[in-house]
Amino acid sequence: MRELRTRLLNEIRKVVVGQDETADFVLAAISVQGHVLLEGVPGVAKSLLASTIARALGVSYRRVQFTPDMLPSDITGTMTLRNQELAFRPGPVFTNVMLADEINRTPPKAQAALLEAMQERNVSVDGVSHPLPDPFLVIATQNPIEYEGTYPLPEAQLDRFLLKIDVGYPKPAEEIAMLKIAHHGVTNATLDDVEVVTSLDELRELRALVDATRITNDVLGYIAALGLATRTLPSVALGASPRSIVHLLAASKASARLAGRDYVTPDDVAWMATPVWRHRIQLRPEAELERGTSDDAIRAALATVPVPR
Repeated sequence: MRELRTRLLNEIRKVVVGQDETADFVLAAISVQGHVLLEGVPGVAKSLLASTIARALGVSYRRVQFTPDMLPSDITGTMTLRNQELAFRPGPVFTNVMLADEINRTPPKAQAALLEAMQERNVSVDGVSHPLPDPFLVIATQNPIEYEGTYPLPEAQLDRFLLKIDVGYPKPAEEIAMLKIAHHGVTNATLDDVEVVTSLDELRELRALVDATRITNDVLGYIAALGLATRTLPSVALGASPRSIVHLLAASKASARLAGRDYVTPDDVAWMATPVWRHRIQLRPEAELERGTSDDAIRAALATVPVPR
């Protein structure tokens, strides 16, 4: 997996600068069949990163721009009349990588259309279940909720995402490197230079490799203790759920493989705890009034629980 990471980053850097860690998180999610939510202000290459990763992986890719007037059938597909017979016309969700661009620009009814696809990896239309391709990954982008015209994602929808990644501004040196990338006017000219670095078979083998990653009872206890700590913090109204603890275990295994190891360390757990839990932990109103964040709560839990040696 470490070799694949190197090949993937080499291709991504042809187009996107300063998002290596975000790319690592996305590769980790792919390796455990998880979905990714990218949050950041417009213009920080969230959508460009998703399309570049899909191109480098050599998988099918569809982009859906979420809008206030979107219907669920615009995502999942619909029944159409063909040769005097009803036939199913698949929607854009039938792909390996689906970019749900600005997912919080559409009302909850359309957001919920992704729920079954993300959780069950199939779509039901008129009582008939249609399986999605394997692998299937949703990369969703959203603007910070304080921007006008946005709808908060419901908790059930958020829980379908393995990781929530905050995409910030690049560093000054990275912005200079970005300016040196060839452009045709305002259009990036290097996207066509991105080469395929893997295959579907290799991605499926990668999942099996991550599943086989070893973890000791001490590290398992560390994960469970961190989850308990988030539930007992005075600033937290809703801590890490049992399902999110399972997700942290899977993400920690992927972190170990990214580092070239076949065993999980506490550092893997600590690195993945924030992106796995930041969208699942809810603060008490008084903590939010004091400008506290879920990231602060996770850091407090990490500081509270002894690290196994």
